[in-house]
Amino acid sequence: MKLLLKIVALGAAAATLTACSGADIVTRNAPLEAPRIGVIEQAEVPRDYSLGAIRFTAPADLRVSEANSYFPIADVVWRGDPRGNRLQQISAIFQTSIRAAGENLSGSVPVIVDVELVRFHSLTERTRYSIGGVHSIKFDLTVRDAATGEVLEETRRIDGDLTGLGGSDALEADSEGQGQKVRITAHLTQLFTQELTGLDIATPNAQAGS
Repeated sequence: MKLLLKIVALGAAAATLTACSGADIVTRNAPLEAPRIGVIEQAEVPRDYSLGAIRFTAPADLRVSEANSYFPIADVVWRGDPRGNRLQQISAIFQTSIRAAGENLSGSVPVIVDVELVRFHSLTERTRYSIGGVHSIKFDLTVRDAATGEVLEETRRIDGDLTGLGGSDALEADSEGQGQKVRITAHLTQLFTQELTGLDIATPNAQAGS
């Protein structure tokens, strides 16, 4: 009788372990599969665009600062061009970047790229030549059919922040012709290429700023 009870107990324990093991495998695999499928689907559906037109706007209430402090309280801080109309200078950077990204577009649907600036807070002289920081760049992007004006992609907020060099690193970048305007333009070109093709395109110096 004791032998029979032991056999029954061992059988029950084995069944319990098997059930737990099976449940654990299902639970462990389930959350891993869903994100992987999503990534594959996104990568395999590139957009079919070509660049038709660019429209850049900046709200009139954006605060522009020329203060040479470590972190001016403003929406727009830019020192990569001589003193002048900062919003026009930033518009030129975006126009150049989007046109460069457009060279990578060969689709059948011409589009209008609408950009509304939200923030372009780069480094002041004092910050750049000492501790460095972050080029804080944010804007709203809308994609429209160039022929009909129909919205193809609803407005979305784009975070284009880029790490900025400081001190000797910034000086070295300047001497190599890789100042902050060059680096930011290249960074935005990559960003727009990704946004308008749907492909994750890695380029050298993608995470470096100056």
